[in-house]
Amino acid sequence: MDDTGQHLDHMRRTAPLVQNITNYVAMNIMANVMLAAGASPAMVHAREEAAEFTGLAQALTINIGTLSPAWADAMLESAGAAQAQGTPWILDPVAVGATGYRRDIGARLLDLAPTVIRGNASEIMALAGADASGKGADTADAVSQAQEAASALARRTGGVVAVTGPVDFVTDGTRNAEVANGHALMPRVTALGCSLTGIVGAFTVGQDPFEATVAALAFFGLAGEQAAEGVRGPGTFQVAFIDALYTMTPEDLARGARITLA
Repeated sequence: MDDTGQHLDHMRRTAPLVQNITNYVAMNIMANVMLAAGASPAMVHAREEAAEFTGLAQALTINIGTLSPAWADAMLESAGAAQAQGTPWILDPVAVGATGYRRDIGARLLDLAPTVIRGNASEIMALAGADASGKGADTADAVSQAQEAASALARRTGGVVAVTGPVDFVTDGTRNAEVANGHALMPRVTALGCSLTGIVGAFTVGQDPFEATVAALAFFGLAGEQAAEGVRGPGTFQVAFIDALYTMTPEDLARGARITLA
């Protein structure tokens, strides 16, 4: 892979407009995370305008965390618009295996060929139809257990699948990578995983989706490592994390990324 820092530099120079149909819990922190990183977030989810706005956006992210029928319709219509016009779109299948409604919406979104799917091990396994042991939005499966399901999903959709955890696994069905950046405080702040999906969306604009996803995960994880230095707990970590995203340079990322290609 080329210098990982180049992907961060490209994202900041283009400052892509990313439409995020996400959940109530994530909206504020996700917008702040994306602004700090250098992207331009838009939280547009009303069915009456969502698909139209997708025509203006450079990327779309969809997070099914707080589903409702109107939101699901907006998600499906926006994903269809993104697919039709070749706009990269990212699926975050939050707790997709928890209920039949989530499984149905997840399957319908999957049929619209997401550019990238990002989720924890249990979510990726459930989306692929494998037995999973998730507890709500939390995973009860290891990243290694989801690798086969991730590869199958990537081959089915023609896109990239990222399984996030202590060591992330990314695949496009042919290329595989592991990203070892991150910190144990990150799961202690709500919606950071949701926010990561927005960062992935921003990185994919104008860049190879596999390489961009790997770089986005390394950037996010390294910011977590930097933020954890000297903080007292999750509250101070959240503030320090946003600052770390803002202050990280492409050179910092190139030096600090711990990526293994397979």
